[in-house]
Amino acid sequence: MTIRKTLLLAFLAISLLPALALGALSFSQMRASMQQEIESNLQSRAESVSADIDRMLFERLQNAVTWNHLQVMQDLRIDDVDKRVSAFLGEVKQRYGGVYNLIYCVDADGRVLASSDAGQIGRVEPSSYAWLQAKLPGGVVWIERPQRDRPGGPATFTIRTRIPSQFSDGELGELVLRFDWTQIEGLLDQAAEDRRGVIVADADGRVIAASSLLAPRAVTASLRDWVTPRNRAAVMLRDGAPLIDGKIIVGIDRSQGYEHFAGFGWTTMVLQPLGQALKPVHRMSLVFAALIAGIAAICVLMSSAVASRLSRPIAALTDYTRGFILSGRTTPPPPGSGGEIGRLRDTFVQMVEDLERSREALIRASKLAALGEMSAVMAHEIRTPLGIVRSSAQVLEREPAISPEGRELVGFIASETERLNRLVSSMLDSTRARPLQLAPTAPGGLVRRCVELLNNQADARGVTIRTRIADELPEIECDAEQLTQALLNLLLNAIQILDAGGQVDVSAHMQDDGLHIAVADNGPGIDPEYREQLFDPFVYQREGGTGLGLAIVRQIVEAHGGSVTILDAPISGGAVFEMVLPLQATES
Repeated sequence: MTIRKTLLLAFLAISLLPALALGALSFSQMRASMQQEIESNLQSRAESVSADIDRMLFERLQNAVTWNHLQVMQDLRIDDVDKRVSAFLGEVKQRYGGVYNLIYCVDADGRVLASSDAGQIGRVEPSSYAWLQAKLPGGVVWIERPQRDRPGGPATFTIRTRIPSQFSDGELGELVLRFDWTQIEGLLDQAAEDRRGVIVADADGRVIAASSLLAPRAVTASLRDWVTPRNRAAVMLRDGAPLIDGKIIVGIDRSQGYEHFAGFGWTTMVLQPLGQALKPVHRMSLVFAALIAGIAAICVLMSSAVASRLSRPIAALTDYTRGFILSGRTTPPPPGSGGEIGRLRDTFVQMVEDLERSREALIRASKLAALGEMSAVMAHEIRTPLGIVRSSAQVLEREPAISPEGRELVGFIASETERLNRLVSSMLDSTRARPLQLAPTAPGGLVRRCVELLNNQADARGVTIRTRIADELPEIECDAEQLTQALLNLLLNAIQILDAGGQVDVSAHMQDDGLHIAVADNGPGIDPEYREQLFDPFVYQREGGTGLGLAIVRQIVEAHGGSVTILDAPISGGAVFEMVLPLQATES
């Protein structure tokens, strides 16, 4: 083991052991505090759910002892079946929405006298037994245990109260309210967030209602040992069987009633798996682990600082190599030393010097390649005006005397020859691109002039050139000579790739992003996969091309701050070369 590693391990042991001990103590205290907060939250939730259930039951019971004293109920004494009481009961049921499944009145023999469901009138109800009894200021109410018509179906909580006669000491019958027990189960589901379970059990430990998460197991569960008197309001940590596998935390609250309702002594329990409850604690443990990792990193840095003297020669050699990579130039090498580090230093210095010599050779080769490319560009650019000169000369040769057309062609010869001379002189003077000579230029005139220059070549090949130039185009700031060269290149490419009968459309119009000049043809088109490559030097599609024309077009357009793209032509396939130029050139 090296001295550097030995010092590093020693510093880590001295620094990390106290940090680990302190972190473990802090984590233990925070875990206990967080668990206490979780238990308090479960207890509060149990108390809240229990109070909500008592309030909901009180409202239902209060409805029963209120409605049985209404004047309309006295119609039962004359066996009134003229739907008056039934209509009232139906209206009440509708007003309470889905709270009640059915409201009806029966006589002493169990025959239905009136009902919110008219089809129930005349039905004889089988005798039933009271499960619970509650005394309210308006009378006594009897409750039957919640029942389900079918397994898994909605449960009904039946409330009964006697209807006293206002004209004698007897009773007219019973008012029966079928309360939708899913209202209570829905209340439990609302409270069962974060994968908690909520259960309501009677004094004997039989489950009355459960949230959907626990309902399948709670149907047959007996929780007698969960609802002992000492558990009036408490939190327990216990085994979750038969409801939940594993350890759970249980918040317990026994019913305290609501206003004049003393309650039924039911117990509400909120259950949460211990692992789920302690998830915040687990996340906190990750925070402590990250803190310990940070301390370890600091210790490593300190140890590295102490051991730096031993590694200084290697660090100096590393800086020497990095400096060469970043700057591309050699710097004085670090001082030599003996041993393996010295031999390593000599090898690195030799390698860097070899790389420097290779880099210089590569620069020389690049300059030669640039010179060759520039020569090819010059040859390509000379070819265009020479072609025009040649065509004009051919026309002049056919004329017996100088005509007005001949004079125009002579003018073309003079202007193109002068432009050729300036181009050759500029390229021989410097390898850099010529700066733009910006001046306000009418784009419509520039486009028309380019078309006129190439009309003869187009006619000779049987190609038609059409122009569509928008009216009143604004002047643009550009180098007219270079822009003319770019447009001539695009037009020549279009003419030379077409057969007789071909067509070239030249258009110019303004859009929000600047002046759009497009050259479209109905030729074979260009595969989208190769469109971007065509702007690279020496890449061409036409047989006999040099691959420089489009590269020069892009260079000129981008020098003006514009762009050039290849699109699909709207006429018979083909291709569209579109230049977009700003009104004010941004030379780049």
